[in-house]
Amino acid sequence: MRHSFIAPRPKRFLAPEFRLVLFFFATTLVMLGGTYAFLAYQSWSYMQQRQASSAHIVSMRAEIVEFEKGIAFVERERQLGEEIFTANTVLKESIKNLFDLVPERITLTKAELDKNALILYGVTPTKDIYEFMLHAPLRSIFHRSYSSFYPLENGWLRFVSTNYLDEEEL
Repeated sequence: MRHSFIAPRPKRFLAPEFRLVLFFFATTLVMLGGTYAFLAYQSWSYMQQRQASSAHIVSMRAEIVEFEKGIAFVERERQLGEEIFTANTVLKESIKNLFDLVPERITLTKAELDKNALILYGVTPTKDIYEFMLHAPLRSIFHRSYSSFYPLENGWLRFVSTNYLDEEEL
């Protein structure tokens, strides 16, 4: 006696619908786990990059400080070079002016130039030529001017002229 109109089917432990639901849950869990693993790796990677960038920033700042020190050194050297160049130019002009000041009849044998003094050694035909042609212009330039004369065998005079600038006038 049969009570059912359909043939009985064998019962399975997992029904096909349940297996489909389990497959979707498993796929979802695998996708969530993969996403978590990907995000954890990316977070770790970003942290490593951040640490590397921080170390790079620190080293760059140290290099910037060194470059700034180098630039300051070069600037000081450039300024010193300009000062030396200017002093040399002024000295060259002063020497040129000094030699332009000496007349043709007077011969200089030695000239010593100091910061505040000028000492000239030379030969002149007469004391009057020296006084009018060289000593007068030197007196107009320097505050104190002294001259000493020594006769030579040929009748000319050897002279030593010391000329000073006073400190407070500079």
